[in-house]
Amino acid sequence: MTDIPERTEALIGQVSALVPDAAWVYDAIRAVPRHQYIPHIGQAWAPDGDIRVIDHDADPDDWWNGVYSDTSIVTQLDDGATDIATGSGDCTSSASAPSTVANLLKLLDPEPGHRVLEIGTGTGWTAALLSHLVGEDNVTSIEVDKAVGEQAAKNLAAAGVQPYLVVGDGAHGCPSRAPFDRVHVTCGIQTVPSTWVEQSRPGAVMVLPYRPGFGTGHALRLIVMPDGTAHGRFPGFADYMMMRSQRRAPGQSARRSEDKHYLTTDIDPRTIAYAPPGADLAIAALTGLASHGSAEPDEDGELYRLWLSDPGNPYSWAVVDWRPDAEEYEIYQVGARPLWDEVVDAYFRWVSWGEPGRDRFGMSVTPDGQRIWLDSADRIVE
Repeated sequence: MTDIPERTEALIGQVSALVPDAAWVYDAIRAVPRHQYIPHIGQAWAPDGDIRVIDHDADPDDWWNGVYSDTSIVTQLDDGATDIATGSGDCTSSASAPSTVANLLKLLDPEPGHRVLEIGTGTGWTAALLSHLVGEDNVTSIEVDKAVGEQAAKNLAAAGVQPYLVVGDGAHGCPSRAPFDRVHVTCGIQTVPSTWVEQSRPGAVMVLPYRPGFGTGHALRLIVMPDGTAHGRFPGFADYMMMRSQRRAPGQSARRSEDKHYLTTDIDPRTIAYAPPGADLAIAALTGLASHGSAEPDEDGELYRLWLSDPGNPYSWAVVDWRPDAEEYEIYQVGARPLWDEVVDAYFRWVSWGEPGRDRFGMSVTPDGQRIWLDSADRIVE
């Protein structure tokens, strides 16, 4: 047996350094031991990028150290198709890092008696924290993966916690348990489902990880209005696995030689790839494009590669390569849409606005869709 109170206080020390002034969240962490919701085998992802398998039976000390550190722990790969103990693949379920959990709970600001809709039960730890904060009868938690949901139910039952659990697509919400005072989302969202607004009472708070696809992810805090709309801002960083019903289809290669274009640019692609979060929001809103980058040497030496893609067209994508000492940078583009030119134009529009930070942007969600704006809801980014 390990000293759980001592480990918990050490964990809270790590969390409070990143998420200050949230004593009520720390009290919840004390009341809901994290180890009760972590499987005996998982992959611990440290903030420094280190990834390792933690195995309670093979190395209990390392397992306890992983559980009671500010580390996300991946509990499923490839929707369960890959063995978590031996394989590598796409992370499809996890126990989020405690500081990330604490930050979203602080933004959510639930009060006792609030009715909470949680999207993404995962291991059940956050559902248990919410149950402690508002009362288990007031928590409705939805998990899309049947196996993950069944394990979460076992974890919660073993801990003596009984929120209302649903297996299904969280995008539909849970109308039979509405109206909700809080909506807490633990998966990446590109489009905010209108059902969440419809099932929330006026004044309700919605907190979710917004992942438009370009650059970093963003925490989004929305307030539901009496007219059935929701408005809010982006108070910080949040990057979660995408909601399954909003996953993007992988891109594909061009079918015809005329779809392929070899171009050059004198703009360093890292100017775009390393741009601040405010630029990412602006570019995503202006272009609708997605991106990711990687620094991987190849046979020609050092290389940074920026990928651009059109989520609505798998035959429209581009790569832009940076190499040291290059006078111009190579672009390989598939399809007729000038992806790199659009991204560059959007970036310099953001610069011309004075390089506004993430906190100056906001979102409005209406029955007609969602819009990103700068400074005020009447200044739509388009």
